[in-house]
Amino acid sequence: MVALNLDKLEEICKDMRADILRMTHAAGSGHPGGSLSAVELMAVLYFKVLNHRPQEPNWPERDRFILSKGHACPVLYTAMARSGYFPVEELLTLRKLGSRLQGHPNMKVLPGLETSSGSLGQGLSISNGLALAAKIDKLNYRVYCLMGDGELQEGQVWEAAMTAAHYKLDNVCAIVDYNNLQIDGKVEDVKGIAPLKDKWQAFNWHVIEINGHDLAEIEKAFAEAKEVQGKPSVILARTIKGKGVSFMEDVAGWHGKAPNQEELEKALEEIYGGRNLT
Repeated sequence: MVALNLDKLEEICKDMRADILRMTHAAGSGHPGGSLSAVELMAVLYFKVLNHRPQEPNWPERDRFILSKGHACPVLYTAMARSGYFPVEELLTLRKLGSRLQGHPNMKVLPGLETSSGSLGQGLSISNGLALAAKIDKLNYRVYCLMGDGELQEGQVWEAAMTAAHYKLDNVCAIVDYNNLQIDGKVEDVKGIAPLKDKWQAFNWHVIEINGHDLAEIEKAFAEAKEVQGKPSVILARTIKGKGVSFMEDVAGWHGKAPNQEELEKALEEIYGGRNLT
C-alpha cells in the first residue's frame, strides 16, 4: 500500500462516508449509523496498518481482518473498494439480488473477506482461531477484529477474551466501536457493559483507550498494540453513531434505516462542505 498522510486520509474518510450513504440509499435498506461511526478506524486499518495485497487477497502472509458486527458491512465494503479489492462503482449494488455485496458479508462470493459474519459475538472467537493458526504455522500475520459495543453483551465474546489471554495471542487486536448505541437504544440502558477498561484488564488484555475519530490517535494505538508481547490488545474507541451527518449523529433510529433522497442530498452537502455530490 502507498503511504498516505493524514490529510489525504481525511479526504478518503469523506468519500467513505459518502459511499455508505449512497449505497444504503440505493439499496433502500442497510445500517448507516454503525458504519459511519467506524469510518476512521477502517480507513487507518486499510490504508495505514494492514499488511495486505488487494490484488492478491489470498496471500498467505496477509494480516486478517474480521468484521464481527457484520451488519456494518457498508464501512467494510467502502474500505475494500477504495483500497483496490473491487471497483468503487460496485458499491451501489449493495443488497441487490445477485450482488457480491450482501447485507452481511459473504466470504463465498467476495474475495478479501476472511469470514462470513452477522451473528453477533462470534468474530473474536474466529480471530483467535486465525491467530492460533499463525502461531502454529510460524507466520507473522496479525488479526484485527472490529466489534460493536452492544455486541459485548454476548457471552461468547468473554469466553473468547479468556481464550486469547490464555494462549497469549499477542497477534490479536480487538477494536470496540464504542458509540453507546444499539438498535434498541443506549447500550447502558439495554444491558450495561461499563466499566469496559477494567473488564478487559481483568481478562488480562492490554487496553488502549482513544477517540475513535482522531486519525493520529488511531494510528498510534495500532502501533502500540503491535509492540505488546505475551497478551492480546483491545482498542476501546469512543465514537459517535452516525458520525459526520448532523441529523444522524447519536440517534439510535439510524442504526438500520437508509436515507431518502432529500436526506442523502443534505448529508452529502455536510460531508463535502456545501457541495452536493449526489
